[in-house]
Amino acid sequence: MERKKIAEIKSQLQKTGEDELDSFIHTYEKDERAGVLQLVGQAKQRIKRLAAERERTKRLMKYEEEYAAYGLICGIDEAGRGPLAGPVVAGAVILPQDCEILHINDSKKLSAARREELYEVILEKAVAVGVGMVGPQRIDEINILQATYEAMREAISKLNEKPDILLNDAVTIPGIGIRQVPIIKGDEKSISIGAASIVAKVTRDRLMAEYDRLMPEYGFASCKGYGTKEHIAALNQYGPSPIHRISFIRKFIQCGKCRNGEDYADNREAGAVQP
Repeated sequence: MERKKIAEIKSQLQKTGEDELDSFIHTYEKDERAGVLQLVGQAKQRIKRLAAERERTKRLMKYEEEYAAYGLICGIDEAGRGPLAGPVVAGAVILPQDCEILHINDSKKLSAARREELYEVILEKAVAVGVGMVGPQRIDEINILQATYEAMREAISKLNEKPDILLNDAVTIPGIGIRQVPIIKGDEKSISIGAASIVAKVTRDRLMAEYDRLMPEYGFASCKGYGTKEHIAALNQYGPSPIHRISFIRKFIQCGKCRNGEDYADNREAGAVQP
């Protein structure tokens, strides 16, 4: 039988799933060609990385194991506290006990492609997912911390299962009659909080991409509303949009007019862009 070309074997490895790597190695490890042996080495490295990731994921389940007796454990996190524009978004995620989803981490440490991939896996495997959102006008009215709490309460209220305990990223949410465990850097230490972080981040990023289509001059798809040099330059050139946070942009721009020349407050009150 004619041996496969190295290019064909390379393509096969690229398509090989995690549970097929051992079979790939067994098939080609006796091939004497240097290029094939290099590919076998890559397959072995993938197995090592997967083992290390499984160990890291197991450590992420420490708090879920500690509080397992409570029943349904819900992770809570937010995205968008710091930007100059757009809403703050909170995610609430209840995962099944012993749920292993590899690569979950603080959403900011993941690539956009990885976040999108994990978002779909989380929605598929979660017992319940809730999302809360508070827009820029409300942020200006009550401040970003209170708006974050409000978004978190909304996310919890939208769960189709009532959690028995909340694992929160660093905060204790007022007005919630459920036991809460605030965990500093929780999105790096708890699989539930990490999952909530990803849900919040992907939800918000997708929304900012939609705003970018409506108002491309601000670069919302790339800056996500954060105060990048390009975003601040656009603010000064075009003035604030209806989704900018007045309380956040005052130090960057001295302008009371919207991009369309109307009064900023009146324009946003009229609901030109939601939320």
